[in-house]
Amino acid sequence: MKKISLEELKTYEAPGHYGMTAMRIHGKDETGAQKFWMGLSTFLPGGGAEYAYEDNPLEKVYYVLEGEMTVRDKQGKEYVIHKDEAIAFAPNEGRYLSNESNLPARMLVVINYPD
Repeated sequence: MKKISLEELKTYEAPGHYGMTAMRIHGKDETGAQKFWMGLSTFLPGGGAEYAYEDNPLEKVYYVLEGEMTVRDKQGKEYVIHKDEAIAFAPNEGRYLSNESNLPARMLVVINYPD
């Protein structure tokens, strides 16, 4: 068992992301987890992530804690994820991500480790 507090978290650079701060909460280095990691992402207004390609074999779940995030697939289908809502991505499912509101958005990110 290992307790983690916000004060202990360290920021990291998330490739392809902009206007945001990423912090890892749970994972191999933080808690010894072997199956998945969890992060806290804070997106400023206008922040987001470039298209993440379909060749990523990992499952992902985004859960919005504050604000809202807009998610688009490659065909342009749009989903707006509000506070207390989640969106899940199957392996190899791509997405764009953006905060199109005028308020910051905070989101939990859960991703499995590759086998």
